[in-house]
Amino acid sequence: MRYMATYDLMETIRNTNQWLGATAAAIGSYPATALVPNPFFQIMAAWGEVTERSFDRMVTKPDWDIENIVGEDGRDHVVQVDALVERPFGDLIHFKVVGRPEKSRRVLLVAPMSGHYATLLLSTVVSLLPDAEVYITDWHNARDIPVSKGKFDIEDYTLYLVDFMRHLGPDINVVAVCQPAPLTLAATAYLAELDPEAQPQTLTLIGGPINPDAAATDVTDFGRRVTMGQLEELAIQRVGFKYKGVGRMVYPGLLQLAGFMSMNAESHSKAFSSQVMRVAKGEASDHDKHNRFYDEYLAVMDMTAEFYLSTVERVFKNSEIAQNSFIVNGHKVDIAAITDVAVKTVEGTRDDITAPGQCIAALDLLTGLSDDKKASHVEEGAGHYGIFAGKSWRNNIRPLVLSFIDQNAGRHAAQAAKKRNKTASAKNAKLKVVKAAGE
Repeated sequence: MRYMATYDLMETIRNTNQWLGATAAAIGSYPATALVPNPFFQIMAAWGEVTERSFDRMVTKPDWDIENIVGEDGRDHVVQVDALVERPFGDLIHFKVVGRPEKSRRVLLVAPMSGHYATLLLSTVVSLLPDAEVYITDWHNARDIPVSKGKFDIEDYTLYLVDFMRHLGPDINVVAVCQPAPLTLAATAYLAELDPEAQPQTLTLIGGPINPDAAATDVTDFGRRVTMGQLEELAIQRVGFKYKGVGRMVYPGLLQLAGFMSMNAESHSKAFSSQVMRVAKGEASDHDKHNRFYDEYLAVMDMTAEFYLSTVERVFKNSEIAQNSFIVNGHKVDIAAITDVAVKTVEGTRDDITAPGQCIAALDLLTGLSDDKKASHVEEGAGHYGIFAGKSWRNNIRPLVLSFIDQNAGRHAAQAAKKRNKTASAKNAKLKVVKAAGE
């Protein structure tokens, strides 16, 4: 109960600020205030609107909000979000383009579990939809998961990825963005050893900390300076009474957001005050550049304490992936076992989260993979966000990733067809049994 009070205190502060914003917006918008020959009430209402929106977004999961895309036939096709595999801590979802023939390219985006929702990759999904069948890992907010559902650490995360890859089949092309890159590499190696027919066709690792020691950043420096005891004492709290996960130990999203914003407090403060003035002048809109960015940036989720702590300890402090000593479910994973999956790494020269050198380290670990199945790309002038969702992604990296997928297409087609035929036969047999029982 010690940390439950602090969790509820953070939520109380957030809720109070949201209420203050709504109150200021309401008071400043009274018709009578228009008689006052002073912009005070206009600015007050604008401040309230921006404040209420900001603090409300901190507990709101963003929608995918992809209504349709234009197909090759020139028609608009509705995009339907379907959950293929539903699990307590995360789902595998498919963006089904209704009325469009299924694309031969099949891409699984492995979204980060680092304090934001999978919708952080919304623009990445939209950019790929015209050319591929797109699937994504949709991780759940730990505060909404009852304690009865058990734990979830990096081994569980890795096993989730294994199950998702098995479900999609060996002709899937996996693209892991940032945090999950080392665990996706481990999941692929796990399949290479224990279920080789379920290995993906290609694996693209974008800005991931495969070897955090290869290039220092503020993130790696923090991981070195703080002991695990200090981290557990300062960062971990227990979910309060308001949510379904009451009592679960978590690393709160609000706490991480406060840390991120404090690193660039001046720029965030200027952005906030500038938006207030734009609203007061009537120049802002619901989906302007400021709101598009902060609606996603402020939407944070809690991580389970065991996931957060095991990530820091095993990936950053002990460098288990970099040293090829990672253990999953009692099995020591050997990355060298990957011999039939084409692997590409992508980095940005201005990435201050995962500096150049950390991700490309994966290729050195793939000693069992021939050089013709390895590739790498370093995007000049690109920051962390830009390599998977910004201009660099749209103009340069996306075409390179799709080209890499096409170059290695068809190698697992026979295995995929075999798997789908087997699945279809099992479904037909089940339907016959059900029909017979009904008769």
